[in-house]
Amino acid sequence: MNAKLDTGRVFERIFEIYREQFTLLIPAALILFIPVAILNGLVQTGGGALAALATAAISLIASYWYQGMVVEAVVDILDGRRDHTVGSLFSSVSPFIGTLIGAGILATIIIVIGFILIIVPGLIALTFLAVVAPAVVIDRAGVTGALRRSRELVSGQAWRVFGVIVVLFLITAVIGGILTAIGAGVSDDSFAGYAVADLIVRVLLGPLTAIAATVVYVELRRIKGEPLPQESAGASEAATIPQGRIPDAPEAPAGPEAPSA
Repeated sequence: MNAKLDTGRVFERIFEIYREQFTLLIPAALILFIPVAILNGLVQTGGGALAALATAAISLIASYWYQGMVVEAVVDILDGRRDHTVGSLFSSVSPFIGTLIGAGILATIIIVIGFILIIVPGLIALTFLAVVAPAVVIDRAGVTGALRRSRELVSGQAWRVFGVIVVLFLITAVIGGILTAIGAGVSDDSFAGYAVADLIVRVLLGPLTAIAATVVYVELRRIKGEPLPQESAGASEAATIPQGRIPDAPEAPAGPEAPSA
């Protein structure tokens, strides 16, 4: 089977899910990214190297934590309805927070080293590690297992996955630039101005990247003939129902006897 990742379908699903889950994903993003925006505001208004390092670390943690929640939200609506609230979304991903952060840090280190090595290895690493967060949440993979799982799924589809990454980067860069310019125009060069502008960009654009990782993961599994666990469970339940047999109709309750003549 030589099926290829349908990038048009991927982007169609990304924006469809973004629209459908907007009222769930945006409040969750606000909760996670407010500390990051505050730290970024401090860095922009005179914070030193230590503050910049702390901001980068917390931003990385928040990003992968958020990706894990978005994976849960996307999988949640695959059955045609939305069951999660913001609170349940946080609690549902809590068992995986340590693994998500560990896998995210390791993936980031690999990607950064790759970019230092004349960029191309970094782009390759970025492509093959594109679905690490879904591998943690859905496959229940460990830190290194999630990286291996991501590479395994992307293998054979790398150019198309890379194309999704590039197009998504261009979209978010353009929108982010517009939002930043608007924020700079309505606020002064103060801590509050920088923090609010940073928060708006992260909250509105963060879901797109996280949704994209999940949609690509789901499509790659389907291409490789691997249904999601929920789909497998549904198929197993269906298999227990005898095929080709109409259930016996319940017997009608006996009516009152006719009175004797």
